[in-house]
Amino acid sequence: MGFQSGLSGLSTSARNLDVIGNNVANASVVGFKGAVAQFSDVFAAATSGGGTQIGIGSRVQSVAQMFDQGNITPTRNPLDIAISGRGFFRLSDQGTIVYSRNGQFRLDNAGYIVNSSGLNVTGFGVDPNGNILNAAPEPLRFDTSDIAPRATTRFSASVNLDSRTNTTESANEPPRSAVAFSPSNTRSFNYTTSGSIYDSLGNQHVMTMYFVRLPDTSIGPTAPSSRYELYVTNDGGLTTEVNLGLGDGVPAVVEFDSEGNLTSTTPPTLTVSATLANGAITPLLFDFSLAGSTHYGSVDGVTALSQDGYASGRLSGFDVSAEGIITGKYTNGQSSNLGQLVLADFVNPQGLTPLGDNLWTDTIASGLPLVAAPGSGTIGNLQSGAVEDSNVELTSELVGMITAQRVYQANAQTIKTQDAILQTIVNLR
Repeated sequence: MGFQSGLSGLSTSARNLDVIGNNVANASVVGFKGAVAQFSDVFAAATSGGGTQIGIGSRVQSVAQMFDQGNITPTRNPLDIAISGRGFFRLSDQGTIVYSRNGQFRLDNAGYIVNSSGLNVTGFGVDPNGNILNAAPEPLRFDTSDIAPRATTRFSASVNLDSRTNTTESANEPPRSAVAFSPSNTRSFNYTTSGSIYDSLGNQHVMTMYFVRLPDTSIGPTAPSSRYELYVTNDGGLTTEVNLGLGDGVPAVVEFDSEGNLTSTTPPTLTVSATLANGAITPLLFDFSLAGSTHYGSVDGVTALSQDGYASGRLSGFDVSAEGIITGKYTNGQSSNLGQLVLADFVNPQGLTPLGDNLWTDTIASGLPLVAAPGSGTIGNLQSGAVEDSNVELTSELVGMITAQRVYQANAQTIKTQDAILQTIVNLR
């Protein structure tokens, strides 16, 4: 009789509905991968060949997970990280390694990056200089200590000094170079500008530059030349030396050619030395450069200022690049690498065993994990501030549910029909 075929059909249809129902239930779960029930037919063992053998039903051969890409949805959390392409996040459950596509992470009270279940996200650490260490992956932990200050060792200023400026305001006045220089006397200089510098404790100081146009003595005492005296002050007081060896408060000389280009400084290499009295390393020594300065017929002004010192800073935020490098941003405007996320890929992802909580573990069927930085080889990239949605397509699942329901009803109908036939046989007289 055909009861066995009908019963097996009911069983496989029920399992198919279970798989579809599970897909629908997880349609809004981040990183979820839908599954599909795969079936095979069943034949009784036969001792004779021929084409008259009839099968005895069906069975569930496997439930295969589908690892195709889900949609990526932006969020406002920088530790929400989506994988675009192949790969799995590598998580440590007290030393046991598991894998996930759910990138909803957070920081715990110890500074470790963890998922919603408290499992540690693993990756490459950094050395004291912020260089990525491509060693064995380890749980990633943010160093929340303040970044140390750095004293200025290099200062660069590019300025334009107006070639139309006279050395005096009127013909009856002495040239400015003949007036004793004083930061408080605007008659003693033609142009001034300033920039910040930092000492070894991270204290900010203001370095001010004063330019005094020298007269062309070959023409007359008030005829302007293309030469300037340069004075430098620190926090309003003259530096000990503009250049080592020139002496206290002795100015440097800056010269331009007839096309307005900087040609020379005297001395050739400028080094500022500022005496400090606040407990920092003193004197504060740094190289000073006017490269790129000009002497054009336009208003005095600064075109560029740069220096390499900074104050201490506290971690205020971070960014995650497509390659998984986590860069900390500090309150002093600096940035430093905090670590790098790694991803794991498998030759046969369908061989992974699901553990629940959006986790999988590797098996012999999946092959060994191939661990590498995002974006390398066949491994996908990361997108920070986003999550990967479930790859379940609700429309397809609902259509599949209707089909499975009809198949279930049809198998129930075969049992009902077999019962009617059996009842007819029993009622024979």
